[in-house]
Amino acid sequence: MSLSTLPLSYCTNVHPGQTVSEVIHGLTEYTIPARKQLGERVAAGLWLPATAISEVRGDRAKLEELQQVLAEGDLVCYTLNTFPYGNFHSERVKENVYLPDWSTQERFDFTFQSAQVLAELMPEGVEGSLSTVPLGFKGFQQGEDFLPECFDRLLNLAVKLDELHDETGRVLRLAIEPEPLCVLETTVETIGFFKKLYDTAMTRKQLDIVQRHLGVCYDVCHQAVEFEDVKQSIADLSSTGIRINKVHITCALRLESPGENIDARNQLAQFVEPRYLHQTFAESEERTISIVDLSNEFCSDPPEEFREADEWRIHYHVPVHEESVGELKTTRDDLKAAIQAVAKLEYAPHLEVETYTWNVLPNEEKVSLVDGLVRELSATRELLKEAAN
Repeated sequence: MSLSTLPLSYCTNVHPGQTVSEVIHGLTEYTIPARKQLGERVAAGLWLPATAISEVRGDRAKLEELQQVLAEGDLVCYTLNTFPYGNFHSERVKENVYLPDWSTQERFDFTFQSAQVLAELMPEGVEGSLSTVPLGFKGFQQGEDFLPECFDRLLNLAVKLDELHDETGRVLRLAIEPEPLCVLETTVETIGFFKKLYDTAMTRKQLDIVQRHLGVCYDVCHQAVEFEDVKQSIADLSSTGIRINKVHITCALRLESPGENIDARNQLAQFVEPRYLHQTFAESEERTISIVDLSNEFCSDPPEEFREADEWRIHYHVPVHEESVGELKTTRDDLKAAIQAVAKLEYAPHLEVETYTWNVLPNEEKVSLVDGLVRELSATRELLKEAAN
């Protein structure tokens, strides 16, 4: 039972990067300076959208350039974020980030091609991981064939990853990332899905390779926003044989006593922005309720059931070193609990800080991006040391 001894990863989806040149710019302008300021080795958890993957696969020189920048910057790369397929920094991303979904050939092709690229980027002697969408978004209409098609794509991917292992000696694991209001949202839904996936794999005599190559990316703030007990959630996944291949170290926003706390609601309105989806949940004694996205109208005049709730939680990734942001709280206590639970697993998932919202934070919350990354990485290292002891 131990935590990963690999260099702590930071996801580069915080930087725009539709081309290899733009990805390299993000590394040289932010990731490498942050690594130098931190004084310790860092892993670059690369986000390479479909355009960049196509570019790397079509031009060997681009791959070699990326390898050279990583090596010269003393960075390692053992994980990719293959969740956003397109431009994660367009004016409006919102629910489009879940497209294409896992019922499509486009998602399969992009993911396997990303795995082929990662196999060439990752160091010898380590395993690789690729986080991906939770099948699709519940807000989109899915037909009766949606889940069977997802099963087929995922089982076929497991076969291809196993073949890639035979060809390269590299073990690569897919990490499906449950997220609020998506097809895989709660821990219960995720366990139910994997049980059906395993049953299907067993009939095809593919269970071993599916369990080896397919698992979960546990984004801590996603389950915290759902008001789940993260320690119990991680234990439940483990007890049912679902491997956590990657952990996203994240914090979300909390607002206590929303009906009375007008100042906090006014501050929350400053976090309303047009790019990303900020699913918002409320918990009362009776039940948990949610809305798809945060809005100014909601903050100023919430429906009665939300106004009378004990607490709101908002899917807005905030810096992981913060216990509070002005009048608002964060889910950092859940992060501490999750790291403690992960430390008790019999294997060591990849660990990655993933705060992609630095560029859309309210102005008063913004600092130099390099300084922000260093603060997050330093604080996370301290949490990992505490858990290890």
